Amino acid sequence: MSTVQGARARARIEVTAAIKDEARKQLATEGATKLSLRAVARELGMVSSALYRYFPSRDDLLTALIIDAYDAVGEAAEQALAKQRKAASPAARWTAVCRAVRAWALAHPHEFTLIYGSSVPGYTAPQETVGPAARVGLVLVSIARDAHHGKGIAPPPLAVPLRAEAERMAAELAPDLPPAVVVALVAAWAQLFGLILFEVFGQFRRVVEDRDPFFTHAAEQLARSVGLVLPA
Repeated sequence: MSTVQGARARARIEVTAAIKDEARKQLATEGATKLSLRAVARELGMVSSALYRYFPSRDDLLTALIIDAYDAVGEAAEQALAKQRKAASPAARWTAVCRAVRAWALAHPHEFTLIYGSSVPGYTAPQETVGPAARVGLVLVSIARDAHHGKGIAPPPLAVPLRAEAERMAAELAPDLPPAVVVALVAAWAQLFGLILFEVFGQFRRVVEDRDPFFTHAAEQLARSVGLVLPA
C-alpha cells in the first residue's frame, strides 16, 4: 500500500469512528428511532453527501452500531472467562461472565438498549449481526461444555412434551451437550438479559436496593438451573 493510500485508509477509519461516536451521542439523547444521518453530519460539520459515502443509509449506520455493541459485550464476556483461573469451578466462571455482561450494560446503557431493548421501527437486522450477537451465548455454552466433558454436569429434568424440541435445539446449537442442558442454557441466557434489562430500565427501583449481591445470587441460580454445581 502506498503512503497516499495508507493515509486515506487511516483518514477513513478516523472519520468512520467519529461518525459512530456522534451517532452514539444521538442514541443517548434521542434514541435509536430518531437517529438521523443529517443530524450526525451537521454535528460533525460535514455535508450529508459526504457522510453517505461512509454509511449509505440510516440502517447501515444502525447496523454498524449494533455490531459494535454486540462485539463489545461479547468481548467483555470472553475476557471475564479468560481471567478465571483454570481451577475455578464452572459455576464460578459462569457467574464471573454474567457479572461482566451486567457491568458492561450498566456502563453502556444506551448501547445495551439498542441491542436488547425495543426494536427500531422499520429496521431489520441483517445476517451480519448474527455472529456478533452469539458471542455471549457461545461463552456460556463453552462453560457448560467444559463442565460436561470435565467433572460432569447435572442435567436438569426435561418435560416429555419438550423432548422433541430439546433434541432439535441441541442438534442445532450444541450437539455434544445433553438436550436438557441446551434447553436450560437457552432459558438461562434469556433470563440473564431479562435481569439486566430490568436493572437498566429501572424496574428494580424500590424493589431491589442492594443489587450487586442480588444479581450474583440470581446468576448462581441460573448456573444451578443449567446443571453447574456450585462449590461448597
